Amino acid sequence: MSAPGTLGLEGRTIIITGAARGIGLSAVERFADERCKILGFDLSGSDFTGVREITRRAGAEVITLEGDVSREADWSRAMDTALKTWGRLDILFNNAGISGPTLDLTRYPVDAFDRVMDVNVRGVFLGMQHAARHMKPLGRGVIINVSSISGSRGGGNIFGYTASKYAVNGMTQSAAVSLARHGVRVLAVCPCPTRTDMIYELERQVSPENPASARPGLAAGIPMKRYGEPHEIINLVAFLASDQAAFMTGALVPVDGGCLAD
Repeated sequence: MSAPGTLGLEGRTIIITGAARGIGLSAVERFADERCKILGFDLSGSDFTGVREITRRAGAEVITLEGDVSREADWSRAMDTALKTWGRLDILFNNAGISGPTLDLTRYPVDAFDRVMDVNVRGVFLGMQHAARHMKPLGRGVIINVSSISGSRGGGNIFGYTASKYAVNGMTQSAAVSLARHGVRVLAVCPCPTRTDMIYELERQVSPENPASARPGLAAGIPMKRYGEPHEIINLVAFLASDQAAFMTGALVPVDGGCLAD
């Protein structure tokens, strides 16, 4: 994988959802190193301090915007802001997502299922739709969605999350076929458990009294016997966003320590 600053992404514009922490914040860091212009989009009340510090150190342009990816009006505002500021959108990194509860099917709350689907499916759909409306007439652009290994196999008691990631995979491939002749590429990355707040929340659900005690068991299902690191996911994302991956679209690319090979 190429080192930061060597992928030819300088000057390109990107919207990163879920930008304030975890994989999204790692994406801010990498794309700032690539000298991209970044719109960081996250929920109202998010702490964007890390986003601003990272981009200031790298000398990258950044806008931070609060909003809910499941709301169409917030997506319209994000796109309008990017286009009014920079005149174009080159890359969308559809990263925002939630895990929902870990519960037996018979006890899984319907309202929790609906919220997971709103964020993880509707949010991804709206992001792709708004980005494609801009990219398609220009004949260029890259959309990268965050899926999961749970979108390729059953995910235990994470029913909403598993359903949402299967949907992300299907939407990614449908959009890729639809947009290929217009020069717009659409891909998904499929991580295994990664060292972010999402996996720490899962640890708390599995073992409320001692969350760290759940870690060995969760990592044991990964052939490499550890969680992924956010930058390991983002190294792949940056490559896929670059012209070095110009003949790739519709791919659901695992970055999972060997999980889907097991």
